[in-house]
Amino acid sequence: MRPVNINLVSPLAEPIRRFVAHKRALNRRFDTEERALRLLDRYLVEQSVTDLAGVTPSVLNAFLAGRPRHRPRSYNHLLGVARRLFDWMVDQEIITTSPVRLRPRRETAQRLPYLFDLPHACRLIEVAAALPDQNKAPLRGPTYATIFALLYGLGLRVGEVARLTRADVDLGRRLLVIRQTKFAKSRYVPFGPHMAARLGAYIDLRERRSGALTPEAPVFSFTQGRGLHPGTISQTFHALVPRLGLVLPAGGGLPRVHDLRHSFAVGTLLRWYREGADPAVRLLHLSTFLGHVDPASTAVYLTITADLLQAAGERFERLAAPLSTGGAP
Repeated sequence: MRPVNINLVSPLAEPIRRFVAHKRALNRRFDTEERALRLLDRYLVEQSVTDLAGVTPSVLNAFLAGRPRHRPRSYNHLLGVARRLFDWMVDQEIITTSPVRLRPRRETAQRLPYLFDLPHACRLIEVAAALPDQNKAPLRGPTYATIFALLYGLGLRVGEVARLTRADVDLGRRLLVIRQTKFAKSRYVPFGPHMAARLGAYIDLRERRSGALTPEAPVFSFTQGRGLHPGTISQTFHALVPRLGLVLPAGGGLPRVHDLRHSFAVGTLLRWYREGADPAVRLLHLSTFLGHVDPASTAVYLTITADLLQAAGERFERLAAPLSTGGAP
């Protein structure tokens, strides 16, 4: 568990420290939530709140109103962190009632991810591979081609790819070790022979140019000892999108690099349908592979597409056919 060393000075200082320690003891990273609680602590100091009795509903309402959040999801996250803190304080009998009175904002229609099919994903990797080297970015094409292949082929988060070190890539056993990811969890991600060949060729290319990689060396790096930043990967992805000739569906925005992960999840579900497997049984497998806490998190990725509807419909017809003739399903 990471130590909790938070510089807080408001009346909520000690409860916040204990609350964050409690969450991290449950193997939660709680970094974003800690930053939100720092904002609350600072606001209470600025408002000269000197005791817990001064943390009133009106003070919390003013705090939330003074932190503009244009998207309901962002506002609800800040509100939710505060609500969980005060609910925990009630459970610990630090206070008798929670001062949080506001309700979450209603979220409008969610952005639809762009789902890459195999030809478009191959086109992305092909265009990336053609990127020219730059003075401070040698092997730029092979680097981004390998990164996008991992994002689409294994459904990794962009930060997980950026943090890979040479010790995390086991070509012999065809395993990636994904360490301390979004939910402070580590996991193994297996890959097949084609991905092994691609990764092996890229590492060989890097080592021929720069010498053998130490175990702690980042796999994807343009500078000595420092891995690529996830934001740089995202910017490169956005720069390549106009070259792909994509037709965007109605209601969808421009593709984001995280959509490659969505595409992997939906593509896996579609393949299960076509193979006759039971997706409900396999969903836990997919959730574990993606590094989710539970299958409910994975369900967010499973956008319904025309192909999925057709595959599900064909599956239902096969199951229902005996009923139409009076037989058992």
